[in-house]
Amino acid sequence: MSTLAVLGITFISIMSMMFLLWIISVVKKDASIVDSFWGMGFVLTAILSFFLTDGFWARKLLLVCLPAIWGIRLSLYIYQRNHGKGEDFRYRAMREHHGEHFPIVSLYTVFGLQGLLMWIISMPLQIGQISAVPAAITWLDYLGAGVWLIGFLFEAVGDWQLKKFKSDPANKGKVMNRGLWAYTRHPNYFGDALLWWGYFLIALATPLGYRTVFSPFIMTFLLMKVSGVALLEKTLVESRPGYREYVESTSAFFPWPPRRN
Repeated sequence: MSTLAVLGITFISIMSMMFLLWIISVVKKDASIVDSFWGMGFVLTAILSFFLTDGFWARKLLLVCLPAIWGIRLSLYIYQRNHGKGEDFRYRAMREHHGEHFPIVSLYTVFGLQGLLMWIISMPLQIGQISAVPAAITWLDYLGAGVWLIGFLFEAVGDWQLKKFKSDPANKGKVMNRGLWAYTRHPNYFGDALLWWGYFLIALATPLGYRTVFSPFIMTFLLMKVSGVALLEKTLVESRPGYREYVESTSAFFPWPPRRN
């Protein structure tokens, strides 16, 4: 199957999934469900690419198994974190702003946009599975898997540490500054970005892989400047006592020893 055909099928599949999610969100009056399916969208794309392409089998396995481990864990974590808490404040604000037009607006500003981003960012997972050469695991594959593992540990361990911290009533209203959170204010976001650099390095082993370099750049930019660090910190600085001091002592994104005042 041609590259364009593979990309076309994955695009239609992702957008169809997001359209179905949108219908469910309208019925439930909760656009937050889109967050729980972010990781699963990449899993779907990786699996579709696996069956649609004729690339080197070992690299294909890497580019379907690694996203599956990450995506399933992330989706389950977000679902458990959000379950029973109602619609996220971001979507509530949008709903209040747009009123009765929000369902239609959310179709393209929330579900459609995320679907498009998902398809674009997933290019290493798709392109890396298409080429049958090199027909061997290379140093780039090993390097990419190593970078992925570091990123996965930062994200998964960071999420686990934060969940454990929040589960203790004595920590209510306090700032999480322990474990990985002592070295970066957002170990989960840093780990997420690193994952995509890992996928890109694996794809880079193939002839067209270099063309997917925009993927980790876009994901890193989104996490640092748009939907991740920037959005969350604006809320935390205003609402969480002690967070300004935490900002002054701890790196925002890249892990670094805390600064002493």
